[in-house]
Amino acid sequence: MNNEKVEQRLPFCLLSGKSAIITGASRGIGRATAIRLAEAGANVIVNYLSSESEAEAAARECRDYGVRSIAVQADVSRPEGADRLIKAALDEFGGFDIVIANAGIWEGDPVEEMTEERWDRVIDANLKGTWTVCKAAIPHFKSNGGGSIVIVSSTAGQRGEAGYSNYAASKGGQIAFTKALSNELAPTIRVNAVAPGWVDTGLNDDVFCDPAFVKRVVAGIPLKRVATADDIALSIAFLASDWSRHITGEILNINGGAVLCG
Repeated sequence: MNNEKVEQRLPFCLLSGKSAIITGASRGIGRATAIRLAEAGANVIVNYLSSESEAEAAARECRDYGVRSIAVQADVSRPEGADRLIKAALDEFGGFDIVIANAGIWEGDPVEEMTEERWDRVIDANLKGTWTVCKAAIPHFKSNGGGSIVIVSSTAGQRGEAGYSNYAASKGGQIAFTKALSNELAPTIRVNAVAPGWVDTGLNDDVFCDPAFVKRVVAGIPLKRVATADDIALSIAFLASDWSRHITGEILNINGGAVLCG
């Protein structure tokens, strides 16, 4: 698979003086986003659930850019976890300007075989976890004069995904949530989402270990490549920054042309 990073660096002035919270940032898209936002000058909270060593390593890499960064354990599928994450950002940075709701899991089953436990686990991690962190962050945004929220959804929320109805429902819910919040919180708080297709991260290791499966995936992508985590991170950085200051309620598709949504 292809893990190259885009060579161009983001300008440090893009987010200098700002601070960001990124959920699920110990690996994959979250980690790549943390590093890109640090490159752009933002202080970063690297949230993780259980991968402490990976989160600490991501925070160290962020600090290499001359910003402040700490790893914070919190289960954002629970309101108390989201509250702890927000408190850590306020204590460490005195405030924050950006929230990236990225934490999530990918588990599925045929619908008639899916247990209530598996359904709830995915909905709680992906959709409820987005709600809890946004709910906890919004009072600070309002008192601070604004902010930017970027939610990491998926093409599965647009076209569905057979065998993963729980995941598709959670991602479709994130898209609807983005659109609702963008109107509810305007004009001072912008809310956007990205909808990646297949991305070469550890989340997909179980299926990407099959070369025949990868070949079929690539065949269905007009750009003939699977996205890297950095591809998604760069789009998130754009939406989080003033480069997109007149964009809200947008679902930015990052799928190489595999799913075309208006």
